[in-house]
Amino acid sequence: MGVLKRYGTYLPISEKTPKVNLEEGSTPLVRLDRIGDELGIELWAKLEGCNPSGSFKDRGMVLAVAKALEDGAKALVCASTGNTSASAAAYAAHVGVPCYVLLPSGKVALGKLAQALIYGARVIAVDGNFDRALELARQASEAKGLAMVNSVNPYRIISQKTGAWEICESLGRAPDLHVIPVGNAGNISAYWAGYKDFKSRGGIKDLPKMIGIQAEGAAPLATGKPCPNPETIATAIRIGNPVSAKTAISAVAESGGLFDTVTDDEILKAQKNLASRAGVFAEPASCATLAGLVKLAQAKKLPQGAKAVIVLTGNGLKDPDTAIAQAETPVKIGDTFEELLEALS
Repeated sequence: MGVLKRYGTYLPISEKTPKVNLEEGSTPLVRLDRIGDELGIELWAKLEGCNPSGSFKDRGMVLAVAKALEDGAKALVCASTGNTSASAAAYAAHVGVPCYVLLPSGKVALGKLAQALIYGARVIAVDGNFDRALELARQASEAKGLAMVNSVNPYRIISQKTGAWEICESLGRAPDLHVIPVGNAGNISAYWAGYKDFKSRGGIKDLPKMIGIQAEGAAPLATGKPCPNPETIATAIRIGNPVSAKTAISAVAESGGLFDTVTDDEILKAQKNLASRAGVFAEPASCATLAGLVKLAQAKKLPQGAKAVIVLTGNGLKDPDTAIAQAETPVKIGDTFEELLEALS
C-alpha cells in the first residue's frame, strides 16, 4: 500500500489529486540485536533503502509529483547528489512526464547516476557543487515553468513525515533516540514534524531526541560554520548549505537532541560493521548514523538501555564502488576439490 493510500487522510490530497503509487513506504523496521547489545541499547534500523528507487526520497517524491500533476505540471526538475534524481526520474517515468536533473559533475555515485539515466531523465552535469546545481534548478523552474521537486517543495517534507508515523506504529511508541544522517536537512525536519503530529493525534506520549549526523567534511550544522566546499565519501550528504537548516536546527533544539560529526573512516567502518554483523547493506551516508552512535558510546554519552532508531536512508547498491574498495578480494583457485578444501580452511 503506497503512502498516499495508507496515509491519505492525513495528507493534503483531494479527489482531484492523481493517485500516484509505486508502493513506496511501509519499509521494514529491523532490530539489530548484535550491534545494539555491544552499544548497550535497543537498536532498530528503518530500512528506507527498500523503497522503489532505493532511498527515502520516494516517500516524499510521491506527494510532490502528485500535487505537481494536479497543478498541471508538464515536467519535473531537480538538483541532486544522486538519490533525489533517481526518485524524481522514477516517478516521472511512472506518470509519463519529462524529468530534468542537475548533478554536480563527477560527484555522484555511479549507481545513482545509472538510475537517473535508465529511468529516462535528461541528466545535466553542472561544473560546481550541489548548492550551485540547486540554484540553477530553481532558476530553470521559474523560467521554464517546471515543477521543482527538491525538498524546497513543501509536499516533499509533508510526505516524508510518514516515516515517523510508521516507526511509532511498529514500536507502539516513539524511540528515545532518533538518529539520522543530515545533508540538505529536510529529512530530520520531516521526521520531527511527523513525531509531533503523531503525538498531537494521541498516538504517542513522548517525543524522541533528534540526533543529526553529518560527515566531518560537510558539517555546517554540526560546526555552526559555513561549508562552501563540502567533501566526504558519503555523497548523499555532501552538502554545504542545507536548504532546511532552520527547521533542522529547531528540531534538534526542541527535542533536546544534538548534531555531531563523523569522519569518512568512521562511516566506512560502520558500513562494514552493519553489513557483516547485521546483514544490512546501506550506502555510506546512511551508515553515518551508526558511526554517530558508536562515537557517542565511546564518549560515554549514549544512555544505556535506550531505544534508538537509525534511519538508513539509501541502499548500499547505490554506491557499490565504495563498498568494493574496502571489501576483501575473492579467493582464486583452480578447478580441483583439493584446492577448494584448502581455500575453505
